[in-house]
Amino acid sequence: MFERAFVDLVGTNPVTQALVAGCVIAGMNMVGALLVLVVRDPGDRLLDGALGFAAGVMLAASFTSLIVPGIDLTEVVVPGVPATGLLSPVPVLAGIVLGVLVLDQADHWVPHVHVLVTGRARPDQTVVDAKVASVILFIVAITIHNMPEGLAVGVGFGSGNVANGLSLMLAIGIQNVPEGLAVSIAAVNAGFDRGTYAALTGIRSGLVEIPLTVVGAVAVTMAAPILPYAMGFAAGGMLFVISDEILPETHSRGHERVATLGTMLGVVVMLYLDVALAA
Repeated sequence: MFERAFVDLVGTNPVTQALVAGCVIAGMNMVGALLVLVVRDPGDRLLDGALGFAAGVMLAASFTSLIVPGIDLTEVVVPGVPATGLLSPVPVLAGIVLGVLVLDQADHWVPHVHVLVTGRARPDQTVVDAKVASVILFIVAITIHNMPEGLAVGVGFGSGNVANGLSLMLAIGIQNVPEGLAVSIAAVNAGFDRGTYAALTGIRSGLVEIPLTVVGAVAVTMAAPILPYAMGFAAGGMLFVISDEILPETHSRGHERVATLGTMLGVVVMLYLDVALAA
């Protein structure tokens, strides 16, 4: 029903669908960012639980809406045989590896996200001046780490599978709420005004996802053979962000159990939504 309503409203063009979805996930990020204006101090415990939930949603979506559908597109072709029915995970796995490598390199180009959120640096990094680091963090680091999310949604719709695209849109949109709030709170912790810079920074961090959804959709519609690789790339990027950024951050302030329960809840909610949308 939801899929049919979406197609009736937006149309059948994958690029248009991706653009609308990009606006939706950016809008959800805006909602989270603006919460900093009314939620004065959510507390580390609540924030860690919310980010754990976001990680669980992204984790489930990586497999149900990207990795598994990507493998389903890779039928092994044997000369002289009409249809083998055999699937190869190699293109998707290659995409995952590439996505991880790209995000890993990007992580070395900019300060680690938790440096300013917690005031602690990793052993191979130092904390630089707060104002300069904030600009780098919010404009560069968050932009880079939002790339796989926008690409994932675009690739989902570009594949022609609207249900998968909608699952990814909901997954990324849901997790963008606590993420947007976390970015705004980090801006406040860095000394910026809550009502102007903090909220606007949180909003701006999600805007990059709009053009990237279009890029992902256009790329896979113009070159269908790259679709399994693109789906793997988006999944690899998201899995890297979950493992390298979100989960370590939620376990760094003594609320591991809350964060873990949040992650489990996120997985359950996303699996339910995925099945409900496919029905």
